[in-house]
Amino acid sequence: MPYTINTPDDQQAMLESIGVASIEELFVSIPSELRLARDLDLPAAQGELELTQHMTALAAKNLSADRATCFLGGGSYDHFIPAVVDAIASRGEFYTSYTPY
Repeated sequence: MPYTINTPDDQQAMLESIGVASIEELFVSIPSELRLARDLDLPAAQGELELTQHMTALAAKNLSADRATCFLGGGSYDHFIPAVVDAIASRGEFYTSYTPY
């Protein structure tokens, strides 16, 4: 399922449904010395293409079985599985015996 951001109205509705008025009230049981008292140091948001390129560059720093001799698998060789296979195989009718009526 693709990520969908929650709007402030969505967040407020969720807080109301669990019976708290704010995020601060939700975390009141966590001692203040254990809470982060500053904003997270995160880079600026990126689009999907830029993020994919960034993550690919980070992953390229790792030594993988594609770039080294690998004896794992005992006869299982490199192969390509199209992304659509996972999308189709993850459909409920393929992994459960339940038949919706």
